[in-house]
Amino acid sequence: MEFPFKAIGFDWAHTLVDLGEEDDRRPLEKVFACLQAKQIALPDIEICLGKSRELFRSMIELSRTTHREARYEEVLQYLLFYFKVPWEGKVSLQELLRVYYQEVYQERVIFPEVVAVLEQLNQWGVSMGIVSNTTNPVFMKELELEDSGLKKFFDFTIYSSEVPFRKPHPSIFQLAISRFQFQPSEILFVGDSLSVDIFGAHRVGMKTAWLNRRKEQADICPDFELASLEDLLRIHWAQV
Repeated sequence: MEFPFKAIGFDWAHTLVDLGEEDDRRPLEKVFACLQAKQIALPDIEICLGKSRELFRSMIELSRTTHREARYEEVLQYLLFYFKVPWEGKVSLQELLRVYYQEVYQERVIFPEVVAVLEQLNQWGVSMGIVSNTTNPVFMKELELEDSGLKKFFDFTIYSSEVPFRKPHPSIFQLAISRFQFQPSEILFVGDSLSVDIFGAHRVGMKTAWLNRRKEQADICPDFELASLEDLLRIHWAQV
């Protein structure tokens, strides 16, 4: 079979990876344990967690209207300064972020069909990239990708935490088009969000495939609807 697209852009969360139960308490507890091990005085964790949630929630809400990504690393740094934690010179922010996100990533699992699908697309010579909205620092996303075993399939990754705007802003999709070096109509974008992935990719001329594992009703019309990622392999020229 000859696949009808030269390239595929993939969303990450809920498309390739099940995020599991996302919890911000355990990761912050791990950061506190790291700081305590270095005999650094700390505030009450409940007060700190409340401030973290208050600030991060505000950043998330703002990102939905401005498309400027919320970055948790800024929240963590703010907490250290707000509570006057004497951490400088004893531990780096990168080390604390690593502790935080290693705990976050414990819950994440690659969907069962993903590896087989990517292997087949790779055999067909389809170029693949990741375009992901994320509040995580890029160095941790790269570690997550490496640990997942999926890095070998992708020509590039674009994370919203390293570019000016998050999906569905056209600039992040235009960057992906530039990296692929194909015409937009030769690229298929696959994601689970109609309003973020499908709407954004369609607006720049890409073809779109909505991964609808929950069989929800659509208010935006994708070019293709997938019940599982395996359905990608059944797209053929007659459907394009």
